[in-house]
Amino acid sequence: MAGPAASALGAPLDRSPVPRPRPELRGRVADAAQLIEAAGLSGKFAFALVDVGTGTLLEAHKPLLGLPPASVAKSVTALYALDALGSEFRFTTRLIATGPVTGGRLEGDLVLAGGGDPTLDTDLLGDLAAQLKAAGVTEVRGRFLYHAGALPGLPAIDPGQPPQVGYNPAISGLNLNFNRVHFEWHRAAGGYAVTMDARARRYAPQVGVARIHVVDRATPVYTYASNGGIDEWTVAQGALGAEGARWLPVRRPALYCAEVFQTLARSHGIVLDTPQEVAGAPAGTQLGRIDSAPLAEILREMLKYSTNVTAEAVGLASTIARGARPQSLAESGQAMTEWMQTRMGAHKARFVDHSGLGDASRLSPMELVRTLAIAAPEGRLRPLLKDIPIRDDAGRPQTGHPVEVSAKTGTLNFVSALAGYIGAPGGRQMAFAMFSADEERRARLGPEEMERPPGGKAWISRSRALQQDFLRRWADLYA
Repeated sequence: MAGPAASALGAPLDRSPVPRPRPELRGRVADAAQLIEAAGLSGKFAFALVDVGTGTLLEAHKPLLGLPPASVAKSVTALYALDALGSEFRFTTRLIATGPVTGGRLEGDLVLAGGGDPTLDTDLLGDLAAQLKAAGVTEVRGRFLYHAGALPGLPAIDPGQPPQVGYNPAISGLNLNFNRVHFEWHRAAGGYAVTMDARARRYAPQVGVARIHVVDRATPVYTYASNGGIDEWTVAQGALGAEGARWLPVRRPALYCAEVFQTLARSHGIVLDTPQEVAGAPAGTQLGRIDSAPLAEILREMLKYSTNVTAEAVGLASTIARGARPQSLAESGQAMTEWMQTRMGAHKARFVDHSGLGDASRLSPMELVRTLAIAAPEGRLRPLLKDIPIRDDAGRPQTGHPVEVSAKTGTLNFVSALAGYIGAPGGRQMAFAMFSADEERRARLGPEEMERPPGGKAWISRSRALQQDFLRRWADLYA
């Protein structure tokens, strides 16, 4: 590392500049190269830090190195969505009647029409069922149909993930409970009692689109198969313990949503036929609707909790709003890639999805900080990011620290990232991105190691400690 900190955002960079510490900090602030070496982190590490106001590159290490961004990709997805849809955009789920309602009887079909809402849950679906009753419907003479064509139907976000992880479900134009089903078990006489339900705060209806059987085996812990349109799971008895619960992914979310609505409608005395999917967009009279929160609020929750379904649904909806009709996440990711190239000058960026779950995506720290700096004057992204406390050497949050960090984290097996904004007391604003990845170690993982990879927890801890080392360094040098 050599040279003054004087490179602008748009200029090529082949060396990382060295900052000039304030005189009172000389000998106290660790050198960047020393921090990286002391971390003992295998794989690759890269970062960039820029002054948003001037565009000056303050400090960097391998800033043009493209690495998997993990969930930090969601910060790009948020900007992409705000640009395509606007902060006030709302997803809508509707109930459509294809015939008149006479004396409480619907003389036609009832259609549950999804708009792609990734935040729809069982409680909101219960509110929609209540709207059907409030509309005076007591009987439906026709069919019960559901339409999920607002978004392409995709069986999983990343096919390379273990089948049982709840953060890798299917995607469709009808999504429910982040496309997960709640599996609960407790030991009973002669075996285990299990339930599969669509749990929310007010309702927890049992479901038929997913079933699970406890089997006597050591490995694998879970198996999955689709059997006649039903998600069939098995779980190894030895992995359960006395009792517990977890969320499992749903592979047919539109049918899942329709089945749960059928159950909720029955609680109001409205009996619906077995749900059938309809391909064409429904036409008729609207009997009820549920609107999501505004997009800005959805994105804030997405960035806080790193919800993959939200990122993919929002990203797909944004690509469609821009005039394309993607049939896969890779196609939609490519559309976001082209947007990054056109709007942000990030010509080496590559996205295979919108959540960062796919490890084939690539982004460099320099491309991301350029994007963050370009977006900063609009002020739409930073308020949506999560506050990241600066921690001391023992890992304790430094309460009341004058420097504020708002950022997005990202984690995959042997991949860790952190990117966002640093606000100094004097009003200076900086954008930063840190990526680390041991791609070789990640590639060696077997299917049964993906959920809890050997050495993975220690590696992530070292990476996060290194990120904190740099946040403290930058707070001392530049704030």
